Amino acid sequence: MVSQRRKRPTIKDIATETGLSPAAVSYALRGLQVPPDTQQRVREVADRLGYEVDPIARALSSGRTGTIGVLCSSLEDLWQQSFIATLGRQFLAVERNLLFVDAAADPEREAMLAKYLVDQRVDALVTIPVDPTSAYWSEAAERTALVAIGDPLPGANTAAEVVFDNSLGITDAVNTLREAGHTEVLVLTPGPRLPRFRPAEQFLHDIGKERGLRLRVQACPNNLNDAAEVAYTALAESSRPSAVFCLADSMAYGVYAAARELDLAIPTELSVLGYDDHPMSRLLTPALSTYRWEVDTVADAVVERVVKAIDHDRHSRRKLIAPEPKHRESVRHHT
Repeated sequence: MVSQRRKRPTIKDIATETGLSPAAVSYALRGLQVPPDTQQRVREVADRLGYEVDPIARALSSGRTGTIGVLCSSLEDLWQQSFIATLGRQFLAVERNLLFVDAAADPEREAMLAKYLVDQRVDALVTIPVDPTSAYWSEAAERTALVAIGDPLPGANTAAEVVFDNSLGITDAVNTLREAGHTEVLVLTPGPRLPRFRPAEQFLHDIGKERGLRLRVQACPNNLNDAAEVAYTALAESSRPSAVFCLADSMAYGVYAAARELDLAIPTELSVLGYDDHPMSRLLTPALSTYRWEVDTVADAVVERVVKAIDHDRHSRRKLIAPEPKHRESVRHHT
């Protein structure tokens, strides 16, 4: 015998039980326009019948889906993994769900996924951009609340931007390397190389030139094996740099692996500097000098601004997140 699927209780069922109109029941369930004792009676009947709000019906009536789209530049980056886990917990606490996707450091894939998320009618689109200057951000901002993390989106009318203060972090990094006697520095930056410098790369180029550093900027994947291959190729050259500055700790781990293959001692023969202080960075030998972007602080700022944009249609001023330097044992004076 085939069992029949249990019928989902509806507002009409609650109306029949309570003797109220469906409209009155709807208002009561939302805490609107009816006395508190009526609201309580309706909720008791709803609980007894096992009534649950239909998310599709709610989306059709309110124009909201309760879903936040998150577009990451690369989930091979360990900081982004930690951030997404934290962001998911914090959005769940305010009764929002995440739909997150990975651009895999590909600008074309990023554009396609941004359109996909907007077409899914997400209430807001949060992005850690691969290419901050691309034209598609302007279109996305016209269709949903757009919130940028890390880099600003200069061509888009964003609802908010939670921006990393690269001027502080990079200035400290360049000064640290220069004071330690390093002038030949390999810079590993998240790939791919774009026709235009990202903000952090531009600032690094400008201040490096000002401080007399000769910088070689190399696009690099975030995963350990590929980062190790890029670092190995650069460090195996006869004119190898004395220091490597990685704009993500994930890439610094690849430098450690390459240095081990080349029998280069860190920091006596090669200094290494990271840029997001993943917890594993403290466990390396030697511990990695880096700059902490506090995950909880960034997530708090994002959630607060997304909720304001959705619930109150308010755009927020740019939030600037300062890094916390973590000077450890991976940088030493070069002679």
